[in-house]
This record gives sequence, structure tokens and C-alpha cells, in this order.
Amino acid sequence: MTNRRFLTAEWRHLAMLNYEIDSAVLEPYVPSGTELDSWNGKTFVSLVGFLFLRTRVLGLPIPFHRNFEEVNLRFCVRRKDGDGWKRGVVFIKEIVPRCAIAAIARRVYNENYVTMRMRHRIDRESETLRQGGSAEYGWFHNGEWNQLAVETCGDPVLPAAGSEEEFITEHYWGYSAQPDGGCVEYRVEHPQWRVWRASQSALQCHIADLYGPEFVEFLNAKPGSAFLAEGSPVVVYKGMRL
Repeated sequence: MTNRRFLTAEWRHLAMLNYEIDSAVLEPYVPSGTELDSWNGKTFVSLVGFLFLRTRVLGLPIPFHRNFEEVNLRFCVRRKDGDGWKRGVVFIKEIVPRCAIAAIARRVYNENYVTMRMRHRIDRESETLRQGGSAEYGWFHNGEWNQLAVETCGDPVLPAAGSEEEFITEHYWGYSAQPDGGCVEYRVEHPQWRVWRASQSALQCHIADLYGPEFVEFLNAKPGSAFLAEGSPVVVYKGMRL
């Protein structure tokens, strides 16, 4: 695996809505060489909104593309190599408001990025959300604003070993299926994140048009869990074809 840095940034205020889903729905999206990962026999798909800040690609800032929102739909996979199991994520679709970021990600990783108008709101009463607060991410699709939101309270904590929060947040690899049936693996580096459990969460989304009719039943249900991760600086390394 290459140690060349491709992208550096900060990912902050990650609002995560997690839905249990039939594994058969995700199987067509599983890249070659990986397999679905599960927690306590449950397979999840997560809708995640967060802030991308201080972004640099190959060490260089892209004008007007340093700070922006992202919303992605993703699920967990794993791959076994000589060092044991690698736990990673696969992105079904990623929404950003900046066309250059989307174009680079599609070209380099074949990730399914799309560009839409976006907005966000972080609770201004507690900018760092140390005592809880709220985070909301919106994207303009089908002529109206779609959004996901979480509201939290209390103090953030590091996820307990073996917990659902740890399973959802602690993935340090990305896997992207390629047009010819192959797969690209890339490493993501960041410290463990503290999280707040959500006291309330909400999703308003044109699910069928954006993600496909097979996701409607699951994303229309109440999420199995929802929380907010504080985030950190991150490094995304150049990928390697498996």
C-alpha cells in the first residue's frame, strides 16, 4: 500500500444516521475482494453529513474548494490480507457542492460523486458542541431542500470497544469498485473520534430518485441509531489497485 498522501483535510461535525438493511440490497455494491461487514449479525447503511475543511489535494489548496459540506450514503465491508482483517467503507453516493472535488474523486477513485447546492447549520450556542447541540446538512434536489439533522445532549465519549458506535466510526480503509470489475483500496488516517448519542434525528430526502427504490423501505424507517462524531484532521492516501 502506498504511503503517498493524496488528500489532507479536517472532517468535522459528522452527523450519522444508521439503518439496518437487508444484506441482499448491498451485495451488488460490494467491490471485488471484499465482503459485507456486520455488527452483532446486523448489516447497516449509514447516511453521513459533515464539514470538509482546509482541504488540500497533493498538498495544494484548490481555490474555492477548501471548505464545503458533504453528505454520503455508505456501508461497511472488510478484506482479509496477510496482516488480518481490514475494515473499510464503500460509498454508494457522495454529494458535494464543489464540481472540482467531484471530478477529481470520480477520476482518481471512480467514486460516485455528484454536485448539488448544499448548506449546513451547526448549533451556535455551543460552537464546539462540547455540551451537546445540533447539526443539520441540506442538499437541493428535485426542486427542494433535502436534509438530515441530529440533536444531541451531554458530553462526548469515546466509543466503547465492541459497541455499535465503534463499529460505525472506526473504519480506516476505503474500497471503490472499478468499471472493469476490479477494486481500488485506499487508507484513511485519523484518531478515534468522540461521539454524542442523538436525542433526536430527522431525514427528509427523495430516496428513490437519489439512491434507488431498493433503499426506500430502509431509509424511510426510524434509524437504528443516530449520533454525532466530533471529527478531526484526516489524511487520505493514494489508492492501490487490488
